[in-house]
Amino acid sequence: MAFDVNPGKVGLDLADAIWVAPNNARAFAEVPPTGVMVAEGLLAGEAVAGVPDARGEAVLDDVVAALRGTDVLVNFLPVGAQHTTELYARAALLAGCAFVNCMPSVIARDPAWAERFRAAGLPLIGDDLKSSFGATLVHRALVDALTSGGVALHDAYQLLGGGNADFLNLQDPARLSGKRATKVTGAGASAHVSAAYIPFLEDRKVAYIRLEGEGFGGSPVEVEVRMTVEDSPSAAGNVLEAVRQAKSALDTGTGGVLPTTLMKS
Repeated sequence: MAFDVNPGKVGLDLADAIWVAPNNARAFAEVPPTGVMVAEGLLAGEAVAGVPDARGEAVLDDVVAALRGTDVLVNFLPVGAQHTTELYARAALLAGCAFVNCMPSVIARDPAWAERFRAAGLPLIGDDLKSSFGATLVHRALVDALTSGGVALHDAYQLLGGGNADFLNLQDPARLSGKRATKVTGAGASAHVSAAYIPFLEDRKVAYIRLEGEGFGGSPVEVEVRMTVEDSPSAAGNVLEAVRQAKSALDTGTGGVLPTTLMKS
């Protein structure tokens, strides 16, 4: 089952809906017809950048009914859609399926939500998916390398640029603050994080990472890295692994937040 609030996607086979704007991911796989039709989803009064005519008139009971028999529900709602993400988390609980929160919305980090899934015996994975090879992974590796070498880190930043819907939504300061919280946690150091929407980059993500600190005797140490990745395929493998972990836990009756290295927070 798939849900969306973009009128251009609702009613299409999932294989066709994934190419509808504002999606602009590079085609890295052939997707034959799936037989899965995109249904109208939930929307708790939150705007969706790039989809000015977004509709979310589905009701919770309909979503729960559609999810009956589903093993794992994956959340890829826009950055900042906290209330709508909570509705889907509630739907997962009512339908009896595991929940994988790939976005920065606070679910797995919230003790109340964690307890609800534990009590229901349902797995919960989150929050905010890491890419297989992305800025957070590189930043974390640099932090580990420097600190293990005796460098005392003082300052760090990530400057991110991209042209997909994720970056478009990050232009809202309130939404960026949620993303920044998981980015800083994932990087493992106090870091300034900024994101720019650059349309011509499409699904490419460009990251500039800088770390500053002091080595032996207070000698300055500075490291700068620039990297470019295709955002969506870089995340795809970890999504599949998160689903596999959630299904495995579901099969063994393991509920609550699952420990994993796949998420930033």
